[in-house]
Amino acid sequence: MPPKGPERFRVCPDSALRSPQRGRSQTARRGVATAVEKGGAVVGTLPPARSIVANPTQDELRDFVRTMPNAQRTEFGNFNVTTEVTARSAGSTFVVTDDPSWSSKPTMPRDQYLAEAERQNAYIAEQDMVLVEGYIGPENSPLKRPARVFIEASNANIPGMQQQLYYPKDADWREEEAFTVLYTPNLSAPGYPEERLVTIDVDEWTTRVFGIDYFGESKMGGLRMWMDWAFRQGALAMHAGAKVIPTEDGEKVGLIIGLSGTGKTTTTFTRQNNSLPVQDDIVALTEAGDVYSTENGCFAKTFGLDPEFEPTIYHALASPEAWLENVAVDEHGRVDFFDDSYTANGRGTFSLSAIDHFDPRKLGKADFLLILNANETLQPAVARMASVEQAVAYFMLGETKGTSAGGAAEAGKSLRVPGTNPFFLGHEYLQGNRLAELMRSMDYDFGVFVLNTGRVGGGEDVPGSKNVKIPHSSAIVKAIAEETIRWERDPDFGYLVATEVPEFDDPELLQPRRLYERLGRSDEYAREVAALKQARQAFLAEHAGLEPGIIEAVG
Repeated sequence: MPPKGPERFRVCPDSALRSPQRGRSQTARRGVATAVEKGGAVVGTLPPARSIVANPTQDELRDFVRTMPNAQRTEFGNFNVTTEVTARSAGSTFVVTDDPSWSSKPTMPRDQYLAEAERQNAYIAEQDMVLVEGYIGPENSPLKRPARVFIEASNANIPGMQQQLYYPKDADWREEEAFTVLYTPNLSAPGYPEERLVTIDVDEWTTRVFGIDYFGESKMGGLRMWMDWAFRQGALAMHAGAKVIPTEDGEKVGLIIGLSGTGKTTTTFTRQNNSLPVQDDIVALTEAGDVYSTENGCFAKTFGLDPEFEPTIYHALASPEAWLENVAVDEHGRVDFFDDSYTANGRGTFSLSAIDHFDPRKLGKADFLLILNANETLQPAVARMASVEQAVAYFMLGETKGTSAGGAAEAGKSLRVPGTNPFFLGHEYLQGNRLAELMRSMDYDFGVFVLNTGRVGGGEDVPGSKNVKIPHSSAIVKAIAEETIRWERDPDFGYLVATEVPEFDDPELLQPRRLYERLGRSDEYAREVAALKQARQAFLAEHAGLEPGIIEAVG
């Protein structure tokens, strides 16, 4: 067991974090310079390059982007960059290890990796590069860690976006502790899927990216390594947003997990009682319920962005300081957030300083966790988990509809992704067991809820089916924070369903059985219940190592 108290989350020297089977190898440093200087800036243990611009300003990065052929200035005064790759390249992503048994992800032997690393280093030696450095985590976080991205200057929008998400570098920033992303968008990787490659070396805390010009690989390159490191510290890093909602009983901290594109950012930023966002993507839950954020900005999905329903995100992205990626822009610079003719996975970044937000240094303890599930059949608009085991079960199920954020292979398909976190490197059951451990360490009522951000009764083509709209979800989140929902136990699934939610006008969304009964589909409902329970139990049974009682919690 990790040590208790503050010592548990002390930032340890790198050497103290390496497990014996994954210890540092001198050959892993092959081809890496000990120091590089350019313009008086000490760059550190990075491959030498033809030239290096270290930590340029946002204006300097915009000057670089202005010359990119795939960049266009928009009506907002910012730049939109159209990339060749429009989503994460999960099929081209490998963990570097000679012991594949420890990871749930595809792996690559170290010798194979070293050959690719040397090829990338040789390429970098002939390139003009940009280095951006900062922190993952705010200044007072025990999980704060230095991070950096080293990338070709010809793709300067990526460091521009990344700089908005890092917390600023200071005098205490230490190169030897930094999570490093070495990024060559214009160097292809023959022999790998679509000639793209992402390698994750947790022995050296280095991610290398080949042949991908999509910003998400820079963002997740650092955060993915941070999540693995945070788990070793006894925390559970979640693919989650965080917000603070004022109530008569004080401020309530809510965590929102969900796959990209299923409403995580929207739910985080939608206002209830003048709530304020803290973080839109990755947070860490620690012992006794304390929460720590990671990023100083947001990477928001833009398709369907409507100022009426998402004014905070809209106005932040419709500003000269924001960056846009793969958004529809016409020849006059006019932006159309509803045009998905190129991709529905348009994105944008902005700094937290661009919006009203809650100070991440004052986040404190989490009061509740929302698990987003973009379902289309039996899942109610909200369900409250009745036990720790049931909460872990639905956390592990991670049910949703895939979106364009996961690429064409996931879009529109029913998925189960444990923790809705495709970036966890270890075996998935470890996430569930850690959540159970942390929930039991809390001395207060930590509520876990499943929110359906999709439909009830079927897809859009099914007569009588209904959509769970943003105002529905917002009313639910407000009522969860204020503890004003009336609950009863669902006879089929054992969780609690709502009988009444203030400002919510559709009981059939709260209790799908009612909708099926009114439509004369009761027999279909019964068949769906039986099939869903069986499928859920079978999925959980695949994750050997889960605590006893978790599989039975969905029965």
